[in-house]
Amino acid sequence: MRGLSKRFGNLVAVDRVDLSVPRGQVYGFLGPNGSGKSTTIRMLCGLLTPCAGEIEVLGLRIPEQAEALRRRIGYMTQRFSLFEDLSIRENLEFLAAVQGVPRAATARRIDDLAGQFHLQDCQTQLAGTLSGGQRQRLALAAAVIHQPELLFLDEPTSAVDPESRRDFWEKLFDLADAGSTLLVSTHYMDEAERCHRLAILDQGVLVADGTPAQLTAALHGRTLEVGAAQPRQVQRVLATLAGVLSVAQIGNTLRVLLDRGGGSLDQLQQALLSAGLEGQVTPVPANLEDVFVSATRGRQAQRHGAAEPGP
Repeated sequence: MRGLSKRFGNLVAVDRVDLSVPRGQVYGFLGPNGSGKSTTIRMLCGLLTPCAGEIEVLGLRIPEQAEALRRRIGYMTQRFSLFEDLSIRENLEFLAAVQGVPRAATARRIDDLAGQFHLQDCQTQLAGTLSGGQRQRLALAAAVIHQPELLFLDEPTSAVDPESRRDFWEKLFDLADAGSTLLVSTHYMDEAERCHRLAILDQGVLVADGTPAQLTAALHGRTLEVGAAQPRQVQRVLATLAGVLSVAQIGNTLRVLLDRGGGSLDQLQQALLSAGLEGQVTPVPANLEDVFVSATRGRQAQRHGAAEPGP
């Protein structure tokens, strides 16, 4: 994508985004609700026409060649969109026909997917009676029934339990190992950490792009942990300091994120002493939640003239 933009009336949903996704990777889109992730994915699939910018997917210009693209991609939405009054196998048979899978190969392809996604013992069960994890696995099987080169997944794990999410991600890496490219939108930090590379969107703007290791390394020296007997009081003091971007309580400790070029360990320690509070301040490695907060809150602060953006 180059200069990709989309407006809905006065709302700028996607604002001049430049991004390149390499083949064979699991590429993550991280951002809060309303950040432009789904709108971007729909433009890449040819389902929405951009207001400005250029898109090339698998060598095809989009939206001009969107019809040619559709047979080469898979798309799994956040909401379960298969036929609830059809069985697992009937859903897969129907989608195989829609995607042009040869009739002679359909039965074997469905058998393979049923085994791969642990659906072989419930193929006659109606889709509307499936559990959340089973629905998710069926939706993924349906998205890859035609063996697409590129798979778009729009917050695919938002309605399932942690164990199902973990199993689902194992399936995604199996697909990547087999040669597929995957673009996955999420708002879960643990899922973002699994991606080979990650883009963070905030109100339609690309605010960070890189591997998880690159993004966290960019915050070196800006993340601190404070151990305190009175964490809520300490939090109130630290949150008012210049150069402190955020203070979050995690159990009995506080995690502090500093602005780029502002705030220091000594400053925090001195502020606690001045307030008559005790706290042990130590540097800690950054994580992706720190990256996300830095990228989004730093940009908000910049708009108010108080800080510069995150990494």
